[in-house]
Amino acid sequence: QVQLVESGGGLVQPGGSLRLSCAASGFTFSSYVMNWYLQAPGKERELVATISSAGSSTNYGDSVKGRFTISRDNAKNTVYLQMNSLKPEDTAVYYCNARRVGNPRYVYWGQGTQVTVSY
Repeated sequence: QVQLVESGGGLVQPGGSLRLSCAASGFTFSSYVMNWYLQAPGKERELVATISSAGSSTNYGDSVKGRFTISRDNAKNTVYLQMNSLKPEDTAVYYCNARRVGNPRYVYWGQGTQVTVSY
């Protein structure tokens, strides 16, 4: 049974930091590109960050470049999103996504974790 379980969300003040985790099970984690998406209220889901299957390559959305860092630990089947200098506009539900290298049929989503940036 495939599972992606996000954790680490919560309420943080502007300028603060949070670290999201996504624990994967039920598939060969090291064969998947991992992504973090966000979805703000009333808006479409958008890609935040991507990391290659081996962790050697990363990409970020323009709105988070220089503030967020994606990383992964293939020994622990876990992907992380370190979020620094958080802004109120970062408020959203954050989703973990797995996409099989070379086979786009295999795509998995987590249930999401809420991040709220506010005083």
